[in-house]
Amino acid sequence: MSEGAGCVTTLALSHFRSHRYTRLVFDDRPVAIHGPNGAGKTNLLEAISLLSPGRGMRRAAAEEIIRRPEAIGWKVTADLSGHGVELRAEPGQPRTTRIDGKTVPQIALARLARVLWLVPSMDRLWLEGAEGRRRFLDRMTLSFLPDHGEAVLAYEKAMRDRNRLLKDGVRDDLWYDALEMQMARHGAAIHARRLDALDRLASAQQSNDPFPAANLALTHPDDDAPLTQDALRDALGRSRPRDMAAGRALVGPHRADLSAIYAAKDMAARLCSTGEQKALLISLILANARALKSGTGQAPILLLDEVAAHLDADRRAALYAELLNLGGQVFLTGSGPELFVDMGRDALHLRVADDAGCSRTEDITP
Repeated sequence: MSEGAGCVTTLALSHFRSHRYTRLVFDDRPVAIHGPNGAGKTNLLEAISLLSPGRGMRRAAAEEIIRRPEAIGWKVTADLSGHGVELRAEPGQPRTTRIDGKTVPQIALARLARVLWLVPSMDRLWLEGAEGRRRFLDRMTLSFLPDHGEAVLAYEKAMRDRNRLLKDGVRDDLWYDALEMQMARHGAAIHARRLDALDRLASAQQSNDPFPAANLALTHPDDDAPLTQDALRDALGRSRPRDMAAGRALVGPHRADLSAIYAAKDMAARLCSTGEQKALLISLILANARALKSGTGQAPILLLDEVAAHLDADRRAALYAELLNLGGQVFLTGSGPELFVDMGRDALHLRVADDAGCSRTEDITP
């Protein structure tokens, strides 16, 4: 693992989904986790994903994570980049975050490590609505620029408040002026940061990569979409009558979309085969990781859920080689140990099984 890389050295789960209590110790090797469906493999990755700002890779509310039937709340503790992190949620209460014993906002986790993930629910990214692609892009942008998350939250709050005024038929210009100023300021920052992230990803893609390069672009439903703070503020003001009829804002970065072209074939990602779409996603996650390492000197933590099963032997070997070359910590899941046999002792091998409704994890490294 490269010097300065963020990593998890210990992880303990208490009443977290299928895990009544699990404690694991990691070193600098990739972690290959296998076991039958429903045993609790992905739950381990989800716990690690919560060591970053946001709601994790499943976007679950704190209440959804509580193990049943006990329903006494859940806790995740970890040693993350040399700091003690504790996440917990009691029934009916939001999640709290503590670093080295001090309660902190979630955004503080971004200072300790960057966490990226690729999960099966993302396989239809190019086929479904723009919201998922915006979230995907914003997650990558957040990995480069931790303040991006705060700008997105501030923009969305101001937009919700303005939408409420629109639905209530309020016509007081002063209320709109104040909220539209906030939307314009944060919206312009969001747009600029998204473009910055796309530039970093483009620079980090490799022409000789076994996974296909993608040409990415930020698009808008309107050709003349306002992009600067002043232009966005003016556009929101002009759009009030139209927005009031719709009950929502019809201009702004919340309507942006991410387009991807399979570069070698000059084909839109949505028209590619399922295998090609998966390969494009892997390529972008690897590019994101390379760009982070190049820009910060710190490789991210990668969570790759059920990725290996969809690759042929050559691409699987190429993926493992790239992960080892990156030097950061990576967690992979799969249904059987044969998927990870080529990694041998270069990886820590864990088996997860269901034991009377509880996940049981054991180290089976050869």
